[in-house]
Amino acid sequence: MLPADNMQSRFRGYLPVVVDVETGGFDAEKDALLEIAAVLLVMNEKGELVRGQTHAYHIEPFAGANLDPKALEFNGIIPDHPLRLAKPEKEALQTLFQPIRKAVREQSCNRAILVGHNPAFDLGFLNAAVSRCDIKRNPFHPFSTFDTATLSGLALQQTVLARAVTAAGLEWQETEAHSAIYDAEKTADLFCFVVNQWRRLRQHEAIETKPK
Repeated sequence: MLPADNMQSRFRGYLPVVVDVETGGFDAEKDALLEIAAVLLVMNEKGELVRGQTHAYHIEPFAGANLDPKALEFNGIIPDHPLRLAKPEKEALQTLFQPIRKAVREQSCNRAILVGHNPAFDLGFLNAAVSRCDIKRNPFHPFSTFDTATLSGLALQQTVLARAVTAAGLEWQETEAHSAIYDAEKTADLFCFVVNQWRRLRQHEAIETKPK
């Protein structure tokens, strides 16, 4: 049986949404959530998974948040820079969730599921922020994810994001990396590549085994 050509059937009622976060450290409960990007995915007329709209926000550190200098050096974020145009955490998440809920409804899915590269990190910070802000309607499944590190390890024999993207024949610019938008969009392209590759293999298999 070939994978279905609609999102609801292909992913059992879940809508994959690619998420990347940039933070002030590794502790989701104590360290600041500073950037978040979510990339919506759609199916084209050929039944292939493709990247849709990207929604992203700079976020103000929550009151009392820790900011690890090493983390800030790594991601290059200056939290109090006036040109960041950062939003309060609750406002950013509520605004981000609106198009995700809309996409879930439009594609006849039941819930969004987070796609990420080692997604436990991203989901941990997302869930901690949702709890902190007392947001009642989180569109994401609370613990299930799709992990592109695992998928690319299987399909491409690479688990590092930059290497997996390159192995898939996609462009990677190291100077753009470690921003939530860039990493989320590249992760989305990688996820689409693996899913579409699997679909093509199944189609070929179906043709080869079809009775003559």
